Amino acid sequence: MLKLLLNLNLANKLTLARILAVPILVVLLHFPSRATCLAAMMVFIIASWTDMVDGMVARRYDQVTTFGKFLDPLADKILIGSALIMITANGWIPAWIVVTILAREITVTGLRAVAVEQGVVIAADRYGKLKTVVQIMAICPLTLHFPWWGFEPNGLGMVFLYLALILTVFSGGNYLYKFYKNWLYEKEMD
Repeated sequence: MLKLLLNLNLANKLTLARILAVPILVVLLHFPSRATCLAAMMVFIIASWTDMVDGMVARRYDQVTTFGKFLDPLADKILIGSALIMITANGWIPAWIVVTILAREITVTGLRAVAVEQGVVIAADRYGKLKTVVQIMAICPLTLHFPWWGFEPNGLGMVFLYLALILTVFSGGNYLYKFYKNWLYEKEMD
């Protein structure tokens, strides 16, 4: 296992670091206090930052790999899903929102897997990428939870969370449409 980790390129190590940050985030949010929530938000921000950096490194230094293409979106889903689940477990956001977001993520992942089997790649589009950014913008203040210098971060977090929910549903519908369109095209070609 250690040999495998040492042989990974920098982009894949950054992606793996995002996954390894999840247990730390979960433990911090499991014992919510002002200090642990601040630490959780910092861990989340750093882990989210690796998503942008690993892609830049992979493209710039020609380190794009099949392993990275698989691991990168999975790492995003694990990080964001874990943060949302822990925030929900603390009773800070409604569970139905998280269920909707996670259902979309599982559905799109499944559609992508079926599409790949058919030889079709359904890449992330701008709505999916925007959805991820807005989810991150929601999770940061929601993770802080406690008032800071008279500022209640939950209100801002909820505004971003509802916006993320709208983008989640819209981008999920867009992926379904693309999949259906490609599937119909394949059926017509048969």
